[in-house]
Amino acid sequence: MTTAQLEIPKRPARKFVGEDFKVASWEGLKPFFDNLLDRKIESVSDLKKWFHDRSELESVIGEDLAWRYINMTCYTENESYRNSYQDFIENIQPQIAPVSDKLNKKAAASSFLNELANVEGYNLMIRNLKKDIEIFREENVPLFTQISTEAQKYQQISGAMTVEVNGKELTLQQASVFLMSTDRKLREDVYHKVTKRRLQDHETLDKLFSGLVDLRHRVSVNAGFKNFRDYMFKSLGRFDYTPQDCFNFHEAIQHEVVPILDVFSKERKKTLKVDSLRPWDKAVDPEGREALKPFTNGKELTEKTIEVFRKLDPFLGQCLAIMKEMGHLDLESRKGKAPGGYNYPLSEIGVPFIFMNATSTLRDMVTIMHEGGHAIHNFLTRDLELNDFKSTPSEVAELASMSMELISMDHWDVFFTDEAELKRAKREHLEDLIETLPWVATIDRYQHWLYENPTHSLEQRKENWNRIFDQFADTITDWSGLQEAKDYLWQKQLHLYEVPFYYIEYGMAQLGAIAVWRNFRQDPAKGLQGYQNALKLGYMKTIPEIYKAANIKFDFSRGYIKELMDFVRKELDKI
Repeated sequence: MTTAQLEIPKRPARKFVGEDFKVASWEGLKPFFDNLLDRKIESVSDLKKWFHDRSELESVIGEDLAWRYINMTCYTENESYRNSYQDFIENIQPQIAPVSDKLNKKAAASSFLNELANVEGYNLMIRNLKKDIEIFREENVPLFTQISTEAQKYQQISGAMTVEVNGKELTLQQASVFLMSTDRKLREDVYHKVTKRRLQDHETLDKLFSGLVDLRHRVSVNAGFKNFRDYMFKSLGRFDYTPQDCFNFHEAIQHEVVPILDVFSKERKKTLKVDSLRPWDKAVDPEGREALKPFTNGKELTEKTIEVFRKLDPFLGQCLAIMKEMGHLDLESRKGKAPGGYNYPLSEIGVPFIFMNATSTLRDMVTIMHEGGHAIHNFLTRDLELNDFKSTPSEVAELASMSMELISMDHWDVFFTDEAELKRAKREHLEDLIETLPWVATIDRYQHWLYENPTHSLEQRKENWNRIFDQFADTITDWSGLQEAKDYLWQKQLHLYEVPFYYIEYGMAQLGAIAVWRNFRQDPAKGLQGYQNALKLGYMKTIPEIYKAANIKFDFSRGYIKELMDFVRKELDKI
């Protein structure tokens, strides 16, 4: 697809905030908030206009914050980018929070609100608005500033971690590629190097996490909650399920999925012909083939991903091509770059930014499919009326990304021209999918324990991590002599530090994605249409209703999980 064929989106004309306005300080923003606070609302159309103006202001601010975050994570060693983000967190965000609460109360007090409460989209926005009023506390504003500042330290610590392999300094993501090497001695050496480097900072990361747990608990108590878990369920707007549903999910995973891990590990141990299966034996191809290399650099990854999306649907390919043309992709791993990957929505322009740490692995290829699914979601919702309508709950956002991982498999031949390699790639991904569910349950269950017991000691933290880890791990892998490495495995999970309780959604959405894929396998056109129909809704329907639009169920019962796992295993048998 040539640039000439691409229509690069322009941001919509502003109707409330000046066209040339840039977020520089709270003083510059304050007049817009004052206007909204002081404005008279004398009709339903006045109220709708008020909501539209507020949405525009929030989009301008949101996009400014997005770029500050993107720049900081792309270049963690750049002091200017770090200071710019910090300035927003310390000097702008704390000023916005109390005024947002006043705006929420103004809207809630309007005599015209009930006339909008039955309008699609507005009904859910008003429900969220009332929830925000309920949990807002002025005394939590400085605590949130402190939490954001502390959580940012995790990226700086992790981003600085490097090891030397074969005389080269590598990021931990780059070094982890060697865990797929067929040379067992090399794998073991690299495993120990990476582990040793992580453990070098384990006390610092423990201390950082203890401070975050304490701050978060204070927030929850201030807001009248027993613990931070209960606060977050309310804060995240989890209207459609409870902590008990999460525990039921954990139990279902333990009984229906974990036994499959034992089967995989037994087969791996037997094929590798090893006396004991060690952690450094988990990523290598058991048949001794070199690791799959679906691409060699970021440019090739970008081009091939656009082609896969285009083959699914020309519109999908065009979305990624637009992002490439606009410079909204930073895909390759390098020193000084924050760990992980994300798709950051840009609420004004409507074209998101994808950040990741690609080296050359199958997992990297799957990651771009995942983040690309998020990006498609942003494109499909960019013309919705209000910013709130586009802000989908994570259970829906992750459905978009995880479904794309699976429905894109029909066109992975773009990356793998060799039939044997293509089959191997699909098999590895499906096995990885099954292995992900117990890890999601592990992290989520651990978070429940951490925040139900906020005064826990470091020893209790370690003991309960191991207890929970063992519930969801295979019984074949031999951890002897590696206890310390196992004790601090949880520190790899940035969600625990940066976005607490954002993890169970991956599990729920993974189940939904399998169901989307099952529909797609039966009828590709109808399955893809159902997927897009669901995403187009943004957050104008409840989570179960959005899942229903994709012709799937929002269900994580043991029976349903078994049904979906049986389907995945049948697909594996076909490969």
